[in-house]
Amino acid sequence: MKILITAELPFDIEGYLKGHELDYNKGKQLSAKELAKRAEDADGIISMLSDKIDRELMESCKNLKVVANYAVGYNNIDVQAASELGITVCNTPDVLTQTTAELGFALMITAARRVSEGDAFTRNKKFKGWEADLFLGMDMHGKTLGVFGFGRIGQAVAQMASGFNMDIIYSSRTKKHQAELLTGASRVSFDDLVRQSDFLIITAPSTPETHHKFTLETFVQMKSSAVLVNIGRGDIIKERDLVKALENKLIFAAGLDVYEDEPKIDAGLFKLSNAVLAPHIGSGSFATREAMAKMCCDAVTSVFKDEKPACALN
Repeated sequence: MKILITAELPFDIEGYLKGHELDYNKGKQLSAKELAKRAEDADGIISMLSDKIDRELMESCKNLKVVANYAVGYNNIDVQAASELGITVCNTPDVLTQTTAELGFALMITAARRVSEGDAFTRNKKFKGWEADLFLGMDMHGKTLGVFGFGRIGQAVAQMASGFNMDIIYSSRTKKHQAELLTGASRVSFDDLVRQSDFLIITAPSTPETHHKFTLETFVQMKSSAVLVNIGRGDIIKERDLVKALENKLIFAAGLDVYEDEPKIDAGLFKLSNAVLAPHIGSGSFATREAMAKMCCDAVTSVFKDEKPACALN
């Protein structure tokens, strides 16, 4: 079987998939035209979140049986079209949950305690000694953490927050009974989530309902001391409005790992000292990225054996 791997991964792909024909892209990101050309005779594709796997592409791939997305998200793939064409689509859930939650917590702490600002200040040799009012930030202990999207990652963040004695509230389409028992979280309306949260972390996927859920109107309702973090999907926040909110001190700070038009980022964010910007590294640990690659490989080979992978989406 021929497998197209669209980007180089931190895993011994060639050794693990020995016996299959591999088209392994170790260079720059494939353009849409290059992707279509190299995928046309592939039996399986291990794709990245940046690869658009739409109906047109899949219809042109006559041998295609499976697409394994190297991400927990899969909004880059037309799953409905894949189902109609008999193509299995897989992602990498669970394996990256804790790692991504840790990054979210790191962004909360960094933004709240102004770590990035302090680092730049110190590196520029401006530090002349302790001062009582130097880079004052926000405490996390005893505060209210709001979680928008209370799935696996959101629940993992809530469990971590218990160590800071934080009150947990969440907004989600459905009530999470078991998660509430484990984390002590309470479900509230979206408006209450926005108004009550001292820290608000977005862990939701990109859907028509979540697109631009956070706009200037939302930020006006938030506490001026609030810290906003996004480790979900970039288009949940209207980026231009977030810039205005941070410029006008409607909220205290923001920590972002995802962006509305990734990899493009609103230039206004680069000028803001109260914005902490990470380059989409939520799952970026050695162990997790390796485990994700192995999961994709296993998913592809399972389909080749006429077995349904546990991570199949359709």
